[in-house]
Amino acid sequence: MITNKIEKLVKVLSEKGISDVRVLQAMLEIPRHEFLDGVFDAQAYEDMSLPIGHKQTISQPFIVARMTELLITETAFVDRPLGEVLEIGAGCGYQTAVLSKICRKVFAIERIEQLCAVAKKNLKKLNINNFEIKYGDGYEGWKIEKKFDGILCAAAAPLVPKKLKQQLNIGAKLVCPVGDQENQKLMTVKRISKEGFEEELVENVLFVPMLEGVD
Repeated sequence: MITNKIEKLVKVLSEKGISDVRVLQAMLEIPRHEFLDGVFDAQAYEDMSLPIGHKQTISQPFIVARMTELLITETAFVDRPLGEVLEIGAGCGYQTAVLSKICRKVFAIERIEQLCAVAKKNLKKLNINNFEIKYGDGYEGWKIEKKFDGILCAAAAPLVPKKLKQQLNIGAKLVCPVGDQENQKLMTVKRISKEGFEEELVENVLFVPMLEGVD
């Protein structure tokens, strides 16, 4: 029953334009209902965002797939798996789980301590182990000197945080919604050299705001 629902959702994503087979396969392998309260079981495989508490939401599956696809296409890593990827805003862990199927390891930051614990629990429940989640401020990035093959932000910043751009490997991309609650765009930032970046506005989106500090 659940398998049929997941397959139906992935078919919808394909019809909406998601074409990278790695992304579609990852979405197929992750049971979204495992990241939601049981009261949302009937809606878990609809293409819609849903509440996860703490004034946060689990993103619409299309957006999860779209951002993941943007992260891995037209980069230096098209023909091989990504190494280490940074996610800002782990939430309940769903996007983390999808990324875990595509890269060697996911490093994720969550500013709400209770959600940080929830995400870890959800991922362990599915025997996903190639991740590290820490409680902290996403604007700071992964504070240890580290570079990533991709960075994905699951909340909207007014501008792309400079510290995150500096943590990209050359050839890697950052995917981040930017703007306020009235006007947000999904943006990609590709690092083409030590000091050079290519930015592109992709499409209109609506995300919760990316807040500084921790809660």
